[in-house]
Amino acid sequence: MTLSERWRRIGVPPRFQPLGPADFHVGTEEDAEHFDFQRGFAIGIAWSATSALDRAGAPRTPVEGHVKGPWDGALRWFMSSYPLLGTLAAGMKIVADAELARAWDIAIAAVSAEAGEIYVNPLAVHTEHEWRFVLAHEMLHAALRHGERVGMREPYLWNVACDYVINGWLVEMGVGEMPEGLLFDQSLSAMSAEAVYDQITGDLRRARKLATLRGRGAGDVLDRPPRQARGYVDLDDYYRNALCTGLAYHQSSGRGLLPAGLEQEIRALDQPPLPWDAQLARWFDEHFQPEEVVRRKTFGVVLDTSGSMDVKPLGKALGAIASYAAARDVPRARVVFCDAMAYDAGYLPVEEIAGRVRVRGRGGTILQPGVKLLERADDFPPDGPILLITDGQCDVLRIRREHAFLVPQGAPLPFRPRGPVFFMK
Repeated sequence: MTLSERWRRIGVPPRFQPLGPADFHVGTEEDAEHFDFQRGFAIGIAWSATSALDRAGAPRTPVEGHVKGPWDGALRWFMSSYPLLGTLAAGMKIVADAELARAWDIAIAAVSAEAGEIYVNPLAVHTEHEWRFVLAHEMLHAALRHGERVGMREPYLWNVACDYVINGWLVEMGVGEMPEGLLFDQSLSAMSAEAVYDQITGDLRRARKLATLRGRGAGDVLDRPPRQARGYVDLDDYYRNALCTGLAYHQSSGRGLLPAGLEQEIRALDQPPLPWDAQLARWFDEHFQPEEVVRRKTFGVVLDTSGSMDVKPLGKALGAIASYAAARDVPRARVVFCDAMAYDAGYLPVEEIAGRVRVRGRGGTILQPGVKLLERADDFPPDGPILLITDGQCDVLRIRREHAFLVPQGAPLPFRPRGPVFFMK
């Protein structure tokens, strides 16, 4: 009996146990049969040498660290044979760096839309066809701007929802082969990422056990680049042009039908979003259509006047509200100021909202009393919509009627809003 056979049977004696955790995990016996131990051993030696130099303080020249592998062939296949993603693939860069993958806990792959890079773990064992699936998955994450569309949602669960949708599309399109263990549910294939998110958040315990290509509990859409990001002039323009050009090539080459959801998302990218003031104007149009003079409507404004509220966006917001209301013949609005308590300013002519209103209160922010004041007011119509203006540093709100939020760009709300949110720039 050899020593290795004996140790496998009775275990490794304590004095020969490793001093720390293993550098990598091969997985099942089937995985071990296909694992490239020679390459893995070489990478392990490189890690050890690098760590030794770092500990010794020896200067070393930064290197790319990219390991050649089947992922490179998979990327070339998109550029030569798959026009839908070929234009996009031509502008993406693969970084196959085992040290980076270990530092960022990347089990298989992850992507940074900001850097235009896909990070693959060279120790993950997959065929070139499986790598095609993985790369297409990450490219769609970046191009469809999933990281920027998270909004007020929980980032990891949003990532999981997007994974279900993307994987469903790729399976339907027959792009490569889906590796074992990826998120796929045929019943979710016709749903949007937003709808899938709403569904999976109904069972948070199960949802948090699901794994992305990066691993369990970690999203494969990175919120920041692991390395120095390359600078695109406009990332939205870059990804929009790449996907729209790819769609045109794909359809002209007759490569087959696309999932309706994916085609809709690509076409939606070709229509830049409305600026916040145009969105606000549309909101007014929805609620204040031309009617008889005797039945003119009104609306409520709950205004955050706490110390954290910046005067500049406050002025822009009030000016926009006044102009849109006046343009739609809404003569007055019910205004409530809120800091630590609510101050009812009553009904004000819309032209006075922006210029002659004296803002009261500069304490903390509690907006719920202002909402309740309007909902319970006998002189405020039951169908009157409410517009809340805040910097997001407020309490969790419960609103039982039509409403919308106007907040500075990038300011998160501490709850999941049910009404539309307009971001001022």
